[in-house]
Amino acid sequence: MTMNIEAGPRLMHRQGYPVGAPALLPWLSIVSLLVAAIVLRHFLAANTDVSWLLTVGERVLDGRRLYVDVVETNPPMAVLVYIPGIAIARLLGLPAEVVTDSLMFAAIFVSLAIVARILSKSSVLNGAQGRLLAPLAFAVLAILPMQAFGQREHIAIVELLPLLAVFVVRMNGEAPRTSMAVVAGCGAGLALSFKPHFAIGMLCAVGWLAVYSRSWKVAFTPENLIAAAIAVLYAASIIAFFPEFFTTIGPLVRDIYIPVGLSFQALLEKPALPIWGVAILAIIALKRRDRIDAACLLLLTTSLGFALVFVLQRKGWPYHSYPMIALVMLALGYALASNTPRTALDRTCRAAAIALFAILFARSMLWFDVAFDARPLQAAVARLGPNPKILAITAEPGLGHPLVRALNGTWVSRQWGLWVEAYLDYMRQHDMIGPQANPELDIYAARERAMLIEDINRVRPSVILVDNLTGDGSAWLQSHPDVSGLLRDYRLVETINRVDILGRVR
Repeated sequence: MTMNIEAGPRLMHRQGYPVGAPALLPWLSIVSLLVAAIVLRHFLAANTDVSWLLTVGERVLDGRRLYVDVVETNPPMAVLVYIPGIAIARLLGLPAEVVTDSLMFAAIFVSLAIVARILSKSSVLNGAQGRLLAPLAFAVLAILPMQAFGQREHIAIVELLPLLAVFVVRMNGEAPRTSMAVVAGCGAGLALSFKPHFAIGMLCAVGWLAVYSRSWKVAFTPENLIAAAIAVLYAASIIAFFPEFFTTIGPLVRDIYIPVGLSFQALLEKPALPIWGVAILAIIALKRRDRIDAACLLLLTTSLGFALVFVLQRKGWPYHSYPMIALVMLALGYALASNTPRTALDRTCRAAAIALFAILFARSMLWFDVAFDARPLQAAVARLGPNPKILAITAEPGLGHPLVRALNGTWVSRQWGLWVEAYLDYMRQHDMIGPQANPELDIYAARERAMLIEDINRVRPSVILVDNLTGDGSAWLQSHPDVSGLLRDYRLVETINRVDILGRVR
C-alpha cells in the first residue's frame, strides 16, 4: 500500500462526498449536540481539577496570595482563567460551576465561529465538507471531553483551533485577514500560557507550515509573533506578580512532581496511545488512493506534538491526552469529509472508517470519564451539618473536590491534599531514592505537614476524611503525632468504601 503526501504551493481541492443535506441540517445537529452536552454536564460529577481551581480562584479573588496563602503547582493562568466565571457567578448569584460551563460552551461557539470566518474566504473546504465538519468539530469540543470538560487542555484546544485554521489558509496560498490572524495569535498565546510544554504541539504545527511552504519565514507571521509576544509578557508578569511560583513552587515541581511518572510501557497500556494510533492508521487506509492533503497533515502533526507532550508528562492521566485525541479525531473526520469513494471497495472502506470513528469516539469518551468519584460520601458528610469545614488526610484530589463545593462547605487546607509525601513514598518504593532519610527532599514533606498544622489551627474542621482506599491515611496519622494530636476531639462516624468520616465531638 502506498501513501502520497501532497507538497506544493496549494492544497488539493476536492469535491467532497456528495451530500444533499440542507443548510439547516448542521445547525439542527449542533443544537442536538448542545442539548446532549448540557445533559452530560448535569449527570457527570464535576471535574476534580476544575473544582479545586475554582476554590483557589475564589480565595485569590478574596485577597489570598497565590502560592503563599493557597498552594497550586500550576502556572497562574491555571487559576486566572476561572476568575471571570467566579466573578460573574457572584454577581448573578449562581454556582461558579454553572457559569464556568456556560462560558466554556460560549468559548466553543466563538472558536468555531472564528474558524468558520477564517475558512469562509478560502477555497479549502466546499460547502458539503463544512456541513459535515461543523457538527463533528462541535462534538469533539463539547461531547468528547466528558470529565475533561473545562480542563486546561480542553480550553487550550478551543483556543488553538483558529491558529490552525489560519495555517490552513496560508498553506492554500492565500492570506488570512489581518484581524483574524491577530485573534488566532491571541488564542494561541493564551493556550501556551497554561503549560509551557504546550509549545511542543504548537511548534510542530509551525514546523509543518514551514516544511509545506518551503520557507522558514512563515514562522514570523503576525499570528506567531503575537503568540510569542503574549508568552513572553506572561512569563514576565509571573516574575513581577507571582515570584513565589519560581522561588517556592518551581523547586518543588522540579524535585518531587516531575520525577514521578509512568514508564513508556505503562503509558502504552493506557487507552490514549492505542486510540491515537488506530485513528492514524484509519486515516492512512482511507487515503490509500489519494494524497493526504496538507490540512489533514497539519492536524496530524499538531496531534503528534501533543502526543509527545502526553508521553513527556508521564502521568497517564486522561485529560493530558485530550489534545492529541481531539486533534486526531478532527483529522479522521476531515479525511472522511474529503474522501470520494470510486469503487465498491472504497465505499466499503469508507463505511468501515465511519464505524471505526464512532467506536473510537465512544472509547475516548469512556477514557475521559475515568475519575475518582466521591459522591457516595456526600450524604454521610451532609448529615454532620450544613456548610461543613472539611479536611482530608489523602493524596487523592478527587476525595475532597468537588465534594466540598457540592456541600457548600469550606476546604480547610491551603492545598488540595497531602501529595508531597505520597510522591516521596512512590519514589522510595520504585528505588528512585534510597529508603533512608533524604534531607533535601524530606524538607518538602515537612513543609507540607507544617502548613497542614497551621491550617488546622486557623480553621478547625468539622469533618475529617481519612483515606484508607487510595492510601493509608490512618497509618499516616499514627506516624505523625504532631497532626493526630490536634484531632483528638474527633470520633469515627461512618466508614464508606474504606474512607473514614470523622466528626467533631461537641
